[in-house]
Amino acid sequence: MKPVSLKSALNAAIKAARAAGQVMHANWHKPKRVNSAEAHDIKLELDVRCQALIEKILAKAFPQIPVLGEEGSTGDVTAEYRWVIDPIDGTVNYFFGMPHAAVSIALQRRAKSVVGVIYDPFTDEIWTTTQDAPTRLNGQIIRVSNRPRLNDCVIAMGFSKTKDNLQKSLPHLIRISRQAKKIRIMGSAALELVYVACGRLDAYIERTINLWDVAAGSLLVENAGGEFYTRPGPNGKLRMCADNGRLRKKLKIGSLLK
Repeated sequence: MKPVSLKSALNAAIKAARAAGQVMHANWHKPKRVNSAEAHDIKLELDVRCQALIEKILAKAFPQIPVLGEEGSTGDVTAEYRWVIDPIDGTVNYFFGMPHAAVSIALQRRAKSVVGVIYDPFTDEIWTTTQDAPTRLNGQIIRVSNRPRLNDCVIAMGFSKTKDNLQKSLPHLIRISRQAKKIRIMGSAALELVYVACGRLDAYIERTINLWDVAAGSLLVENAGGEFYTRPGPNGKLRMCADNGRLRKKLKIGSLLK
């Protein structure tokens, strides 16, 4: 397959993210149809509808590129290029009427993200980047924070609710909460990552997460001057930490992501 124009891919991803975001916003206060409800998660009919809209827009521009998405995949997702989509990241927030959810779209080449777009329809903020380019928020170049001391930092954490993960995560939550200025548990990995990218957060940690939650945000953090660390987790999931590039040793990343 010939190389894909990253500029064209970025434009397609922006168009798709904004279109899905408009659907999210238009349906925010309307009754939601639940496709499935688990102990700690909710899947909405709107998730499926938003992903279908995203796929339609992306396929019109790049019909040959498969999709790996939270709501299902199309084509050969082991191909050289693939889209990685989370149509509504923060579905539980969205379902309960909390305006903290976003659309996340990445283009990957050989499993490495080369385009990243995250759109928050409630603030009308869109974070964008391509390989080796700066990260932008609504067109303006952004950078991570320069805070080097944990006691000046705001750290976000997220938790899988399995017994094993909680047993391993809670000691780190206690340790970091004693050191950091504030801890936040906000419920949207995509937004936590771009908040690190623009300096609203100084780090974000999650020990069990899916690729579609972080594929776009990881590139946005790195291209804003931050660092993104990941290790394989259970059942195809990932362990991850994103920070401003100054906190690795203080956060004890090695032990945290075991």
